[in-house]
Amino acid sequence: MTGIHALHDGGPTATTASQLSLRDCVRHTVRRYLRDLGDHPAEDLHALIVQEVERSLLVEVMEHYGANQCRAAAALGINRSTLRKKLRQYDLA
Repeated sequence: MTGIHALHDGGPTATTASQLSLRDCVRHTVRRYLRDLGDHPAEDLHALIVQEVERSLLVEVMEHYGANQCRAAAALGINRSTLRKKLRQYDLA
């Protein structure tokens, strides 16, 4: 579940995508997800969203810094051992 996915699937048009804040993208995506669930109960929604956002964040930051864990950890505001743990957790190591 990503903001990009939401933008191309009934969400705001691509031309307005750059004007949306991250918060707006998340709100829109969560709203759409809940709407798509319909009458089915949402379970562990917090954990699902945290995992999706954290995994995507790690992928993008690592890519931006050319897989340099020191620079990525500094940008994320976490220490390198925490970054390595999270990369293993999401099978990104």
